[in-house]
Amino acid sequence: MHAERLNRVRAAMGEQGIDVLLLSVGPDLPWLIGYEAMPLERLTMLVVPREGEATLVIPRLEAPRVVDRPGVFALRPFEETTDPIRLVAELAGAAATVGIGDRTWARFVVDLQGQMTASSWQKASVVTGPLRAVKDGAEVFALRRAATAADRVAAQLQGGQIPLVGRTEAEVSADIGRRLVDEGHQRVNFAIVASGPNAASPHHDADDRVIRAGEVVLCDFGGTMVADGGAGYCSDITRCVSIGEPPAEVAEAYAVLHEAQQAAVAAATVGTSCEAVDAAARHIIEAAGYGDRFFHRTGHGIGVEEHEDPYVVAGNTTALLPGHAFSIEPGIYTAGSWGMRLEDIVVATASGPDALNQADHSLVVI
Repeated sequence: MHAERLNRVRAAMGEQGIDVLLLSVGPDLPWLIGYEAMPLERLTMLVVPREGEATLVIPRLEAPRVVDRPGVFALRPFEETTDPIRLVAELAGAAATVGIGDRTWARFVVDLQGQMTASSWQKASVVTGPLRAVKDGAEVFALRRAATAADRVAAQLQGGQIPLVGRTEAEVSADIGRRLVDEGHQRVNFAIVASGPNAASPHHDADDRVIRAGEVVLCDFGGTMVADGGAGYCSDITRCVSIGEPPAEVAEAYAVLHEAQQAAVAAATVGTSCEAVDAAARHIIEAAGYGDRFFHRTGHGIGVEEHEDPYVVAGNTTALLPGHAFSIEPGIYTAGSWGMRLEDIVVATASGPDALNQADHSLVVI
């Protein structure tokens, strides 16, 4: 798996005219070699020349964490007194064009550019982004496994097993996070819990507001599950529940939201542009008079990152390919009153859109 990915990366480097990739913290490293670098003041960097052996430059004290993969990369631990910037520059050689990992800390980028003054620089994502966006069968399996685990937590929410009334948003958020771990996630990436007027803020930070009866509660949560090969794949789901029967205006808006979300899922066929999928949801919401209350993109790609290519948004003419995985998550928000969003993870396939989340899509009353 890793050797095959490395071969595809090198082919793409040739197409882009990039001589060497330098990958540090961020998602490219675990995707390519199954190792996630710790965000330390000590440099960790995979040096991938277009031809020749890849080398992982790593602090000696971190080397025991690395799973050896013969034929994929060589391990080059360095001592505390070694200059790792000089070591990376030596391994990169006289590279005319360098692709630097998008998440590499500026302190390392500046120092590397000071050493490699004859090189021109590009983002590594011009190589890795399109490759990571198209998931293979093992990656889709890993995403489905994570989505199914998140579904189980959503079912607990909808079934009333997660107490809401009288608890703070922060308490419920922590509860959801614990349940994600109990269902097999190694890491909780986020657990948005937004009640009443707070739900009108799409990325609300759960706080000390006490949840009350008669409110709609928006829960958007996800985490990372480690798959075979060392990389972790993400879940991301949003469901809303109503504590008691919702007001008519809320129920009517949710019916529109549900229709829009399902229309966008159905539109996410191979060959359809990302912006057309966005439009499928947006047109329904606009026609119902809520256009100004849906003010974010319809979705984002997902994989080893919570947000990655492809982005389902107006202006993105990228055509969906088999293996593209992304969220479909339109929302309707009324400032000062309520907000609702409905989200599934979907994979584009030759036989049609494959929605990975199956938890109840209705506005469940608890």
